[in-house]
Amino acid sequence: APGGGGDGGGGKGAGGGRKLPTCAEHDLENYSMYCVSCRSPVCYQCLEEGKHSQHDVKALGAMWKQHKAQLSQALNGVSDKAKEAKEFLVQLKNLLQQIQENGLDYEACLVAQCDALVDALTRQKAKLLTKVTKEREHKLKVVWDQINHCTLKLRQSTGLMEYCLEVIKENDPSGFLQISDALIKRVQVSQEQWVKGALEPKVSAEFDLTLDSEPLLQSIHQLDFIQMKFPVSVPPVPLLQLEKCCTRNNSVTLAWRMPPLSHNPVEGYILELDDGDGGQFREVYVGKETLCTIDGLHFNSTYNARVKAFNSSGVGPYSKTVILQTSDVAWFTFDPSSAHRDIVLSNDNQTATCNSYDDRVVLGTAAFSKGVHYWELHVDRYDNHPDPAFGIARINVVKDMMLGKDDKAWAMYVDNNRSWFMHCNSHTNRTEGGVSKGATVGILLDLNKHNLTFYINGQQQGPPAFENIEGVFMPALSLNRNVQVSLQSSP
Repeated sequence: APGGGGDGGGGKGAGGGRKLPTCAEHDLENYSMYCVSCRSPVCYQCLEEGKHSQHDVKALGAMWKQHKAQLSQALNGVSDKAKEAKEFLVQLKNLLQQIQENGLDYEACLVAQCDALVDALTRQKAKLLTKVTKEREHKLKVVWDQINHCTLKLRQSTGLMEYCLEVIKENDPSGFLQISDALIKRVQVSQEQWVKGALEPKVSAEFDLTLDSEPLLQSIHQLDFIQMKFPVSVPPVPLLQLEKCCTRNNSVTLAWRMPPLSHNPVEGYILELDDGDGGQFREVYVGKETLCTIDGLHFNSTYNARVKAFNSSGVGPYSKTVILQTSDVAWFTFDPSSAHRDIVLSNDNQTATCNSYDDRVVLGTAAFSKGVHYWELHVDRYDNHPDPAFGIARINVVKDMMLGKDDKAWAMYVDNNRSWFMHCNSHTNRTEGGVSKGATVGILLDLNKHNLTFYINGQQQGPPAFENIEGVFMPALSLNRNVQVSLQSSP
């Protein structure tokens, strides 16, 4: 029983010189049992005295382990919740950014809509002013014509009256009678010209134009946002965020978003890319994310990309096409994300070694599918004649054995005296000449000629190692703890 107590809480303490806790009531007794009812540790003497005879009493070590297990389980639950909380915080931070972006978009749309209303009102004002101007000019013309006509008639009548008055003054009856009939007729005709209405204005000074702006003013005052459900239809055209679209080596990153004020739900996106040579588009991503990176493309190639959204109603239209140019030359380091866990990287992931005596594999961050590529590795440390292997591999190469032992790698492994080529665990072309500390190993991958050639200290090591190789390859290296290698130059 004391051994159980030692297991429970004092095993490590005994080894470290720590005194075991003793019973508070019996100084010479160590705690060995646990009273579940009292929730306290007890000693055997406490039990013999019958203080806990009716209680549920268990071995201290067993309860210690049980409670540790319960606490661990509870901690696991808290840990899961903490992980969910961290993910939720990330979601909230993304939501903050999205709210900020959507707020700016909505502000811009609101300004544009109000400006459009102002522009429409300004254009309509100009049309109405034109109508008022035409009406005013028409009235003025009518009045001026009437003034001119009346002035002419008045002048004629006045002249006739003055002439008749002079004739009336004549004392010669015979002379008067000779012209009196004609004058009487002329006066009668002149009088008849001033018919009824001839001395009334043809137009009024009032303008018969009334603008009823009250309904429009009420509409303006009632102008507000509405909350309504729109019938679900296919999503609109996604907007490519060109400022976030970029290339790095032979990978491209594209970003997009939906336009503001878009009421149709989006369930996902389909990103399409051509072959870099003007060929057909193909789907490279289907999902809910709005940011996507495509790796393993051709170097020095121009790719066209487009995206469309979809929901339960169908697939929406394509976005505009964006053109992206991959790098002419690859710059890469060792890839920590895909390396075997025993690989140790340093110097900004340009130097590799290993914690294990067994060979482990690390890949480069670049992937090659066409063109000519050359890179070199410098042997920083070489102890006890190990066999590091240099070459190329697929992304799914086995990483816990020497490079070239499976069918996913093509390699040259080398010791301090000689080298061999290896693929599918087949060893070929033994060649004299090895490596030591300070040596440089060069790899020439010619995907135009589909072959792989190796160099040691600038001299070709044997014939071209492998022919007729096609596909996507990554720089690869396997080594153990007796070797340290650094990338000396990138392609």
